[in-house]
Amino acid sequence: MSQQVSAKEPNAEQIAEQQIYKQMGVSDSEYGLICGFLGRKPNYTEIGVFSVMWSEHCAYKNSKPLLRRFPTSGPRVLMGPGEGAGIVDIGDNQAVVFKIESHNHPSAVEPYQGAATGVGGIIRDIFSMGARPIASLNSLRFGKLESDRVKYLFEHVVAGIAGYGNCIGIPTVGGEVVFDESYDGNPLVNAMCVGLIDHDKIQRGVAKGVGNPVFYVGPPTGRDGIHGATFASEELTEESEAKRTAVQVGDPFMEKLVMEACLELIDTGIVLGIQDMGAAGLTCSSAEMASKAGNGLELYLDEVPQREEGMTAYEMMLSESQERMLFVVEPKDEAQAREIFERWGVICSKVGKVTDDGRLKLIHHGEVVGDMPVTALVDECPIYNKPSSVPAYYEENANIDTLRYEEVRDLNGALDKVLSSPSVSSKAWVYNQYDYMVRTSTAVRPGSDAAVVTVHGTRKALAMTTDCNGRFVYLDPEIGGKIAVSEAARNIVCSGAEPLAITDNLNFGSPEKPDIFWQMEKSVDGMAEACRVLDTPVIGGNVSLYNENSKGAIYPTPVVGMVGLVHDTDHITTQGFKNEGDAILLLGDTYGELGGSEFQAVVHGVTEGRPPQLDLNKEKSLLNAVLKAIQSGLVQSAHDLSEGGLAVALAESCISGGLGAHVELPTSDLRADIALFSESQSRILLSASPNHADELVQLIAQHGVPVRVIGRVEGGDLVVHANGAAVVNRPVQTLKQVWEDVIPCLMK
Repeated sequence: MSQQVSAKEPNAEQIAEQQIYKQMGVSDSEYGLICGFLGRKPNYTEIGVFSVMWSEHCAYKNSKPLLRRFPTSGPRVLMGPGEGAGIVDIGDNQAVVFKIESHNHPSAVEPYQGAATGVGGIIRDIFSMGARPIASLNSLRFGKLESDRVKYLFEHVVAGIAGYGNCIGIPTVGGEVVFDESYDGNPLVNAMCVGLIDHDKIQRGVAKGVGNPVFYVGPPTGRDGIHGATFASEELTEESEAKRTAVQVGDPFMEKLVMEACLELIDTGIVLGIQDMGAAGLTCSSAEMASKAGNGLELYLDEVPQREEGMTAYEMMLSESQERMLFVVEPKDEAQAREIFERWGVICSKVGKVTDDGRLKLIHHGEVVGDMPVTALVDECPIYNKPSSVPAYYEENANIDTLRYEEVRDLNGALDKVLSSPSVSSKAWVYNQYDYMVRTSTAVRPGSDAAVVTVHGTRKALAMTTDCNGRFVYLDPEIGGKIAVSEAARNIVCSGAEPLAITDNLNFGSPEKPDIFWQMEKSVDGMAEACRVLDTPVIGGNVSLYNENSKGAIYPTPVVGMVGLVHDTDHITTQGFKNEGDAILLLGDTYGELGGSEFQAVVHGVTEGRPPQLDLNKEKSLLNAVLKAIQSGLVQSAHDLSEGGLAVALAESCISGGLGAHVELPTSDLRADIALFSESQSRILLSASPNHADELVQLIAQHGVPVRVIGRVEGGDLVVHANGAAVVNRPVQTLKQVWEDVIPCLMK
């Protein structure tokens, strides 16, 4: 339907008779429920408000039963799911605030603005909690980097992330980029933001105090982004291009002013409640703030600043124009609040008041144009337990032997192939467009296991990462979910940090399909179990469904964003080898596990079988051992083994350190190609000075973790021996060139 609504809108009878509500994603049964809540048929504005509030994007009506399976509390958790972002204590009256959200569908049709406003929205979630944003990350998925369309999407998404983050002055410090045909036509653009806060500054999105004024701050409302929430809750089709007006337009310079003004306002201590206008704009922020306080809200839409003439109540309520916030103060504090925003040059307009009747009441041109129970909008959306069935492909994969492939004997060539896979290769082309050093707190730059940002005035730092292997989740959602959490924790620990908690972005296809819903529930089960065992509760996140293209659903991709605490900056560790003569240690066992591996995809051209298995108790022991070793000063470098297995981990440690390595493959009962490229879990590569090697081995072994010294840092070549013969022998400079040249060459 057209996003620009004419002055003459359908009346309640026409909406019912012509089933106009279906165009907004409301089913017949849902329409009946809405009529029941209202005691009458809804008008055009009201059905629009219900449609966005009851969309998957806002109500999680297909996913809420699954989200309840996550562990969400812990001794450090100060704020779990339900607010703009989760909050975790890091000691000394300080806390870290973080969340991840998707902007997939907008980025598919308008990649620059889709990505940019995704960044803007997640930044607002952080400062709406009262926190100062200190870092951004992202997790991106595209089709194969071969077609002009994929290159266009990739280029403009990266430019949008860079354009917004660089202008607002928040460093983009890490993330991941994966290319696979599964994401062709439906890229995933997940944006994460991390902030710092003192305990006494924590805010909530509540409309407290009957009679208190409600203020709108930020730029005027336009017609951009109308029905953005419902657009994000349906499949992309050929008609999606026509819905570009459902994509918001961002202004990072305005967001910077809004952010600074809001943080100053929060510092005064007069704010009773504050929330950003994200999905569903003024509708969602006002309804949710009223609901959380158990109150009602009356909005005077004539007072809403408007960018365009003749805007209707429907358009103002559903617009997702960016950089806007809603807050509540007491009447005595109005003048102080207005003065702050006036000084920052930001619009601050009183647009309503808190009421005691539990209703969201909309007044436009002196008439009541909407009158809806707040609980019906926020709390009474029908929740669906979708049917689930095991996909045929999953059962077929159980019988596939992933070790049946003919042995690859040219392992130099195989290493080049895997290193030059766009998903494995250097992402410098991406992160060099980001300002990752602004604010001068970035201690570990993009390109290592996790980014690390120091906490000013302390010896502490925060490590942060985003992780998920969609192939693994596709082949076995439960195991893949466990691996996503475990790999994130490995990256955090390899950086010298204690894992704290996660935020997740559950990217899946249509929940209407039983096999897709099965993927969802199994992956959630796996993630939940991993979070329990690894003591990393889920403090918030996002669900993005209906990610499909002409060939079907994307790979199930439940992205994990994790933050960890470096207790002392002396513990910060990176992946690069440091010194000639250092011992190289491999922790964990290697098995013949090629299912879902990069080697299987790139060298053998298939994704099949089962992914590597994972024992969470062994994973926990590994993480504890490595963190203890790092904190004891015994470790020079640490790098987790993930995509590309041991071969890629060795190559990346050599490339990052500018040093060679001589290694003997430790597993004689496996073929050399399998031992090098298997992606068995719970493995980490360490290096240590010769003086500390024996002590390090002893410490690791005390935790019950398999450990072997497999070689030493030496010269300028990576040399790997198996049974006395050199199966890999490559100059590090050659490997570096292979690894670095891929994306720049493809993007020329």
